[in-house]
Amino acid sequence: MSARAAHAPSATPVVADTQALQIMPREMRMMSERILSLTALPRGFFLALKDVPMYSQLLGLGGFAMLEARLADLNRADPARIRICDEGPGSGELRLDAGDQHAWIVVPAVLDLLGELTQRAGQARIGVSGLREPEELHTAVALAGRTGLRATYQAAPSGGSALLESVPARRTGELRHDDPLLWMAMQRGTPIEPSLWWRVYELAQQALEPDNPVSRRHAGTHIVLDDGRVIGRPDGDDETDFSYIAAAAAPDAAAAPDASAAASDASAAASDACTTGDGYP
Repeated sequence: MSARAAHAPSATPVVADTQALQIMPREMRMMSERILSLTALPRGFFLALKDVPMYSQLLGLGGFAMLEARLADLNRADPARIRICDEGPGSGELRLDAGDQHAWIVVPAVLDLLGELTQRAGQARIGVSGLREPEELHTAVALAGRTGLRATYQAAPSGGSALLESVPARRTGELRHDDPLLWMAMQRGTPIEPSLWWRVYELAQQALEPDNPVSRRHAGTHIVLDDGRVIGRPDGDDETDFSYIAAAAAPDAAAAPDASAAASDASAAASDACTTGDGYP
């Protein structure tokens, strides 16, 4: 591997700011997945990207501010524009053209190719040109450990290609060793400026179904049909308030005189469904 490899951002999450929100990986992944689902990216592809904004945030790179600012670019991106230009003189070398796209779009392909070349040749060198925000390829370096690779990133010289190199790394099955950045984030989260986080949250809400009686019937671990029958409700679960989801909200109290009766019927139907095994296994 090249001795000239650029210094990677610190693998320690930014020290907590007392005014910041401490956000855990679950919430960061949830927001990323929802926001990326709003783009025109292929449905199978955006799921491969959902950890990338989080790792960018953990590394002190663009993070969620970049996700917000570059969403239009991500919406126009097309992973099919990424192409292999040529293979280098060694069996573990090749050069990619990113098609003038954001570096996050290249990360899944780079990780796959680093793994394949390292498996075949014992090491890998991939030059990547045509990148926007090339420093975001540090996220690929951070993600490589979970795949059994030790990777480095070297910034592109003027007019050249960014370089990623990798060699095999021993995987222990312990998160602290294999993915220390994620392990630290799971211990204490990472600080994010509140106004940024709530903007990200509101943007992610656009991916959700508006709240209404129908959407409530399909939320959680079971489905409530119009006639009150319940599909998928586990035995012994008697905490659900079916009066909330079995009937649409009335404009006023006088318009819904039978609400309690509907709830009672729904509960009885639920009991019958569970008793007879009517539902998903």
